[in-house]
Amino acid sequence: MATITAADVKKLRDATGAGMMDAKKALTEADGDFEAAVEILRVSGQAKMAKRADRDASNGLVAAAGNTVIQLAAETDFVAKNAEFMALADEIAQAVDAAGADGVEAASAVALPSGKTVAEAVSELAAKIGEKLELANAASFGGPVDIYLHKRSADLPPQVGVMIEYTGEPDAAFIRGIAHQIAAMSPQWVTRDEVPADVLEKERHVAELTAREEGKPEAIIGRIVDGRLNGFFKEVVLTEQPSVTEDKLSVGQLLDSKGVTVRRFVRFAAGA
Repeated sequence: MATITAADVKKLRDATGAGMMDAKKALTEADGDFEAAVEILRVSGQAKMAKRADRDASNGLVAAAGNTVIQLAAETDFVAKNAEFMALADEIAQAVDAAGADGVEAASAVALPSGKTVAEAVSELAAKIGEKLELANAASFGGPVDIYLHKRSADLPPQVGVMIEYTGEPDAAFIRGIAHQIAAMSPQWVTRDEVPADVLEKERHVAELTAREEGKPEAIIGRIVDGRLNGFFKEVVLTEQPSVTEDKLSVGQLLDSKGVTVRRFVRFAAGA
């Protein structure tokens, strides 16, 4: 049986990120063969990841670079503020922006400076940390954008990220205010025309049933339904929402007053 030294264990830990006891166990099992021990740890790491697959990565952070925002998910806020986790998120955002990759599938295939893909780097760090990690969201826009990253807690990295693509020439404070609106009020669409027909039909159906259950007169049910749909639009449509900064104005009216159009936006949030 080969003699396993502290230097051997340290070398394997440095190469794989494994814990001390895991590294020693792998070297012992491999009878001191370094490459075999690496393979043992890789297999063990994949097995642990499979066991974690059904766990909930409901924490994490958002990061941005250029015209890109990404959301890297973890299970706990302890990992969310881990220096290596935060560094990987920044590296991913920069690489995805350089590649112009839009969406999780495209972003996951982007190569990092290390030569690993985003998916491979996330899997490797998950094996090292011992938590389920995943690239939860990624978006890259082509036009002028404003990006706002919001911290929910002073001791955590940003966990809400908003990116707006717009036309017009707003001043920085104005377009940042629109980003704040999106971060705080969580709209789902820019205009009511973007609301899918099936979503609208469901809301209309529920509003009509509710009005009938409340015993409203048949003659006014149509007006009640329309009123409740307008209330729905004010909750989920950006341009219909009341502005949080300007009393008595909707976001749409505010945008019109500045000659600005929001083409699209994303809002990524850890745990959402």
